[in-house]
Amino acid sequence: MWMKSLVLNGNGCTIYNSDGRIVYRVDNYARKSSHEVYLMDHGGRILTKILRKKPRVFGQWEGYRRDRLLAEEQEPWFRVQKTSRILKRGRPFEARVTVGKGNNNLSCYKILGSPRKTEYKIIDMEGKPVAELKRKLTSSGIVLGEDVLTLIVQPNHDQLLITGLVIVCGLINHIM
Repeated sequence: MWMKSLVLNGNGCTIYNSDGRIVYRVDNYARKSSHEVYLMDHGGRILTKILRKKPRVFGQWEGYRRDRLLAEEQEPWFRVQKTSRILKRGRPFEARVTVGKGNNNLSCYKILGSPRKTEYKIIDMEGKPVAELKRKLTSSGIVLGEDVLTLIVQPNHDQLLITGLVIVCGLINHIM
């Protein structure tokens, strides 16, 4: 995962697979931490729309699947709610994720991160790891720049959902 847009002077990120091919990308032509971004496939087809909900203080984001973007009554695919950081400066970042619609929303995941770093862990509600984002290491052990990351998703988890959650983390922490 490279926290740079492929578009000149754009904000966003590009996600590569283990073979070095582009899988997903976010190209944000507006300013950093925009209130609306689109997660696309390598060809530019929109897969997920991510919106920041107001008021901004509470840090709530919603993700919508491509197949629901044109529906008259949109239900979010997922919601990310940042936990309150009042009197918690310098403490780890934490957010709760609900997936589903209507009254069937369940807290499915928790996102844990280090303050001011691009390192996150996504765990399920039982505390089992689902995904981890950390700085990339070369085969010889050299740590690459802060904008070059490795995303490891455990088997049997929705990679598009996990990628959407990582994008939200980048937006919350003003990385893209």
